[in-house]
Amino acid sequence: MASPEGEGRAKTALEAAYETYYKANKSVNKRIFAALPELREILRGYAGSRLLDLYGFWVMWHACGGFDGTQKALGISKSQMYRRIALFREVFGEHPDVCEFPGLTINPAEFLAGMAERSKRLHSK
Repeated sequence: MASPEGEGRAKTALEAAYETYYKANKSVNKRIFAALPELREILRGYAGSRLLDLYGFWVMWHACGGFDGTQKALGISKSQMYRRIALFREVFGEHPDVCEFPGLTINPAEFLAGMAERSKRLHSK
């Protein structure tokens, strides 16, 4: 039976990375989490949600060709775009246009060609 996690590879990798981070910062975290045990799960969920949004914004920025393309694709106002850029800079320290993530690359031409092909397949059924 299919699972919402698929094979669970992404979940396992994330949990291992989070545990590594937690262990590296254990001396500080131990006192905080001992006083507020539920805080760990609350922060983990909030941080995960924020990161998902910011990584998705970065992908859209590069796949759609920057500010105008992303604004059009997401259907959001300029002020919302500026807020997302500001939040991205706050978290990652640089603008999404110049930020690079090890292991992640976006090829806009390949992405657009693949999406066009996928659209043809889906609509021809």
